[in-house]
Amino acid sequence: MKASIIVPTYRRCQDLERCLAALQQQLRQPDEVLVIVRDIDTETQDFLRQRSTPLPLHIVIVTIPGQVAALNAGLAAAQGDILAITDDDAAPHPHWLQTIEQHFTRDPQVGGVGGRDWLYLNGQLQDAAVHPGASDTVGKVTWFGRAIGNHHIGTGEPREVDILKGANMSYRRAAIENLRFSEALLGSGAQVHNDLEFSFAVKQRGWKLIYDPTVSVDHFLAQRFDEDQRLQFNYTAQYNAAFNEAISLLPHLPTRNRLAYVLWSLLIGSRKTLGLVQTIRFLPQEGWTAIQKFQASSQGRIAGMVAWLSSGTRSVHS
Repeated sequence: MKASIIVPTYRRCQDLERCLAALQQQLRQPDEVLVIVRDIDTETQDFLRQRSTPLPLHIVIVTIPGQVAALNAGLAAAQGDILAITDDDAAPHPHWLQTIEQHFTRDPQVGGVGGRDWLYLNGQLQDAAVHPGASDTVGKVTWFGRAIGNHHIGTGEPREVDILKGANMSYRRAAIENLRFSEALLGSGAQVHNDLEFSFAVKQRGWKLIYDPTVSVDHFLAQRFDEDQRLQFNYTAQYNAAFNEAISLLPHLPTRNRLAYVLWSLLIGSRKTLGLVQTIRFLPQEGWTAIQKFQASSQGRIAGMVAWLSSGTRSVHS
């Protein structure tokens, strides 16, 4: 099987250098490495053209901002039977691509493979400090639509999941033939939840998604150049995240569970996109910010629901 690696990047040359150095150390060398670069990002283009590397490196230029356009350009250009995607601020471990290929080779029903991303912030491993312990529940969506990630703290044996994480996901070409990341998602940069929507689309085609903690990358959370600044609240970013979640989940939930998602998301919500109960929970420590998060989350979710109802995809999954 031929393996292509897709790396979207934007104005993060030092992070990209670390990523490419890690790809050079792969026990199973890639057949091609596609680095997707914005047309206005001349710094990264110059860096790549001046860098000497043994990797079969190809630069793909995109003119549209956002991760969705970059990922779709990578999918369109890639020639491999395996399409492995990672972030420019991630450094895959040496056995990463080798283990991915083994999963696809062993089981022809496997359409996607992902694994653990070890989170680093300012050079410090966040696993112990922020997320103590580990989790056996990874990449699942509950019957009422709550998406559980935990890809960064997953342990145990390889198993089937509902969601793969964008920083560490790979797909069999046959499983994603003519499939692209949704252009309906909001955001000028990260466009969060693009991995959620794409994972659901692959599963809906009847393929398995496998999470294997040994398919691992070090993920150095780097600066973003859009409204989504990770640890800082931004109203637009919160709105976009809630919108993207709703428009990604609703087409793929069973009809009987969609009302449950609407009620749960607005009345309870998650830690990131607050519903009423979560707002009350965080109000003592966050004050007005919690109320703003609730407003942005509610407005984004409702807008996502309206957009889904208007899209004509209400019977995708019943």
